[in-house]
Amino acid sequence: MEEHNMGRRKRILYIEDETDLQWLVKHVLESAGGFEVMVCGSGAEGLRSIENFAPDLVLLDVMMPEMDGFSVLCALRARPQSATVPVLFLTARTQEGDEYLALGANGVIAKPFEPSRLVAQVRAHTGELLQA
Repeated sequence: MEEHNMGRRKRILYIEDETDLQWLVKHVLESAGGFEVMVCGSGAEGLRSIENFAPDLVLLDVMMPEMDGFSVLCALRARPQSATVPVLFLTARTQEGDEYLALGANGVIAKPFEPSRLVAQVRAHTGELLQA
């Protein structure tokens, strides 16, 4: 029987410029989801952090100053160390959902979000299943 790796919580890199949302999402994912969350306030900061943090998933805002979510996604997909890391957009602009997927995103979560749904979607994309 294969032993489940309980030694390390799944890591989420959350790239978002709104500080209130940073706190809320980090709190929800850590307390309700049991994830380890690193928050970055800009796309450039997220790209600098990804190699050392080695996330299991990137949660990404679309509308950010200087470097928007699309640019960050393209940069992530162009790097060997992050080319296959799942990326979910967390955005109020869900009408472009198909466009996000065509650019290489793995999914789109609508803002505002229900905390339990956020945790469930992140779990689904990290392969993290609830243990009975």
